[in-house]
Amino acid sequence: MNKKTVLALPVVTLAAAVATAPHSSANSAASRTEKPTIVLVHGAFADGSSWDKVTKELQASGYPVVAPANPLRGLSSDSAYVASVLKNIQGPIVLVGHSYGGEVITNAAASNSQVKALVYAAAIAPEKGESANKILSGFPGSQLPDALNPVTYPLGNGGESTDLYVDPDKFRSVFAADIPARDASAMAAAQRPVDASSLEADSENAAWRSIPSWYLVAKNDRTIPPAAQRYMADRAHAHTTEVSSSHAVAVSHPHEVAGVIQDAARSTTQR
Repeated sequence: MNKKTVLALPVVTLAAAVATAPHSSANSAASRTEKPTIVLVHGAFADGSSWDKVTKELQASGYPVVAPANPLRGLSSDSAYVASVLKNIQGPIVLVGHSYGGEVITNAAASNSQVKALVYAAAIAPEKGESANKILSGFPGSQLPDALNPVTYPLGNGGESTDLYVDPDKFRSVFAADIPARDASAMAAAQRPVDASSLEADSENAAWRSIPSWYLVAKNDRTIPPAAQRYMADRAHAHTTEVSSSHAVAVSHPHEVAGVIQDAARSTTQR
């Protein structure tokens, strides 16, 4: 009798495990997909570390975060690269762009139905057929053109192209005026150049026409004039917030940036 009881116990336990495993797996999947994945795309003259403070705040609130390296080699190829990153993410996505990164997300999101919200943080939100240079030229006040240093670099096919850097002596004034001088100097030293063609290229898509958008206007921006930011936000019918910030809004005002992103993320669970 005792022997039969001992033998029966593993069978009951195994049956229970089989019965509960799918339920546990479903619960785990539900918890994983409860919040959308936040994808943070940096712009020119920056890298993924510019999102560090925002990333930490979002992660503390339970959001999965991806901050890929934007190649900065050309709008079409940059957008294709970010689109490939998005394809490897399961579940809903909130796609965020800063500066030139806004152009990239506007194109990368166009073919991905999992992108449920776009967030522009002091970013270019182009119309189809519109370039960053066209937007900047339409609104006075940008100090960026006079601060750029063009540098020729070799291409793999034997040709050449031109990278653009911000003059380190002008970096803080133009890009990060509300960042401590020591930190801004380090940002200038680590800046990643952008191929000049990136800012000249016309956008192939305008994903904000079909995807709900949020826009954070940096009121003290000397790179993208605030008037241009408001124009793009209004055109996209974006939920708009304004903050007294330089262009480096994710570095100087990470709490406000994270707040706008979370507003967008919460909207994805309501639809």
